[in-house]
Amino acid sequence: MDSSKIKRYTVTAALPYTNGPVHIGHLAGVYIPADIYARFLRSNKRDVKFVCGSDENGVPITLKAKKEGVSPQVVVDKYHKIIGDSFRDFGISFDIYHRTSSQMHHQTAADFFSTLYEKGVFTEEVTEQYYDEKAQSFLADRYIVGTCPKCGNENAYGDQCESCGSSLNATDLINPKSTLSGEPPVLKKTKNWFLPLDKYEDQLRTYIDGHREWKPNVFGQCQSWLNAGLQPRAMTRDLDWGIKVPVKDAEGKVLYVWFDAPIGYISATKELFEYSRLDVWNPKADEYYINQNELEKGSWEDYWKSDETKLVHFIGKDNIVFHCIIFPAMLMAHGGYTLADNVPANEFLNLEGQKISTSKNWAVWLNEYLVEFKDKQDVLRYVLTATAPETKDNDFTWKDFQARNNNELVAILGNFVNRVVVLTHKYFDGKVPMCMKLTPEDQQVIDELQAYPAKVSASIENYRFREALSEVMNVARLGNKYLADTEPWKVIKRDEDRVRTILNISLQIAATLEILIEPFMPFTADKLMKMLNYGGHQWESAGRMDLLHRGHQLNEPVLLFEKIEDEVVQAQIDKLNATKTANEAAVAAEVTPAKPNIDFEAFSAVDIRVATIVAAEKVEKTKKLLKLTLDTGIDQRTVVSGIAEFFKPEEIIGQQVSLVVNLAPREIKGIVSQGMILMSENADGKLTFVAPLQQHNNGSVVR
Repeated sequence: MDSSKIKRYTVTAALPYTNGPVHIGHLAGVYIPADIYARFLRSNKRDVKFVCGSDENGVPITLKAKKEGVSPQVVVDKYHKIIGDSFRDFGISFDIYHRTSSQMHHQTAADFFSTLYEKGVFTEEVTEQYYDEKAQSFLADRYIVGTCPKCGNENAYGDQCESCGSSLNATDLINPKSTLSGEPPVLKKTKNWFLPLDKYEDQLRTYIDGHREWKPNVFGQCQSWLNAGLQPRAMTRDLDWGIKVPVKDAEGKVLYVWFDAPIGYISATKELFEYSRLDVWNPKADEYYINQNELEKGSWEDYWKSDETKLVHFIGKDNIVFHCIIFPAMLMAHGGYTLADNVPANEFLNLEGQKISTSKNWAVWLNEYLVEFKDKQDVLRYVLTATAPETKDNDFTWKDFQARNNNELVAILGNFVNRVVVLTHKYFDGKVPMCMKLTPEDQQVIDELQAYPAKVSASIENYRFREALSEVMNVARLGNKYLADTEPWKVIKRDEDRVRTILNISLQIAATLEILIEPFMPFTADKLMKMLNYGGHQWESAGRMDLLHRGHQLNEPVLLFEKIEDEVVQAQIDKLNATKTANEAAVAAEVTPAKPNIDFEAFSAVDIRVATIVAAEKVEKTKKLLKLTLDTGIDQRTVVSGIAEFFKPEEIIGQQVSLVVNLAPREIKGIVSQGMILMSENADGKLTFVAPLQQHNNGSVVR
């Protein structure tokens, strides 16, 4: 988008499901980068609306309610408050954090659907969908589990296999069963309204081709969907929780959650403008988290229906298709809406080497962190930004958390600020000294300082937040090096004027740091601003050498950061280990039930042989699949296996395995797979080969 045409920004952050608290994976993937970007825009005096809200519809809510034995409303009320309070206490600066149970959202989503319906966009289709006869309910995708037809994972959902990452239809699953009753579902006819994505394929391709600057993971996934050919997708579901479909003959149906959820960004913006115009604060406004100091000017439509507005969606990589294919198609079908200029989706964050799992409680929950690490919001913000999974999955460990706090925040940033403020109090009663004659060394430091704001800006504008934070820390390193090189504590004995210059320059560096760190660490910026005793400055002031004038009185020095001791971190590690032990015990106590009996003839039909892996390589554009060549003693054949997360290709060549050799061939990612390797899975989900204890000839029969 031509930057000269931009008058305002709409920044959205993915709506979190209200079926549990927010964890560090959510923060690193979506909310911290979105907040950095919004704060940066405000510091640059840009007109920005930063919107989000609780996603209170959809299957995850009803699953949680059934698990806890309460109504969905009880679940969403509980977690909306937990999530909203956590975001506010963590410094996520939404202009509004609303909820999709609001009247405004229900009306906005229903009106949007009605507009498309009246324009004849939808197709009405009667299809066969799975139905649980025992529960007497149609089953949404996430209510069905079964064996993935592409990788053999036995716990694939009806819409996606989380093992190989393939998108599925529920009818693709092998041996499907209902999560409501555990019984096999039956197919039953039902009518739903479909969005014909195939009719918008050319428009979507033109739109996406015009954004080759998007992250490779985003652009590549969009191209993959388009190249595979888009298919109509149902925008309604047979459920009793959600937004009722606003047309005749739609009893018992609600809007598909991925139809109504992105409309939540629009309804949040409308909500913000509505409440800004109330003469008396509406008690219902307590349900919302709204940052507002004055009446909003203009209209919500300025932020959604203008070619002078830049729209940016911050999401995780699992939501790319919804924000880059489905939502844009909805907006195109409706007409008049602005399409996203960028969708900077991050990869996933792991925890201590394992995938974060809410069901297994393998997570660091934000609400718990805020209690256990009081006043250390910025430490977590810093660590999650410094290790953000921007281009690949990354790992959070408590030891790294401690090291970055102690070795970077305390030893670099905190140390520089503390030294310069303490020395100014010691030598000049806390008053900013006059800058005297500059040396070439001084000028070099000033020149370097003045170059940093542009560097940081360029990185943020291009959604490289790790890089931007690194440049900010380089400003603190510059200040530390300057003090170390000039040694004012020694020079004071012979040349007080020289020390005046050194401390003046150092204080200007500290003032610039206050501006540059605010998007990343707002609590620290506020603490530094109070220490320097000034009202703060906009981004355009960063790098100036007159931010603090001669004679300006500083406040007393305080420590920006404190060391985190070993026992504090060990307590968190012990907490995770206890969770791990509990999960292992639960798995041991709940062994997967045996499958239904089969007769001997059926078992005899399965041909399992010893085979040796003779070649292995990763399957392009996947993270979990390996293409293996096996010597079966009968022949050499190709097998595609979802084991790439556990084994490196070069390490398993020569490994003997047990192989089902008479499994019907199946195409996976364009490769014909001829068999299935037998694996065992432990409580952590780690896979191990089922292989002979001693070397056997290839082709030996496993009986």
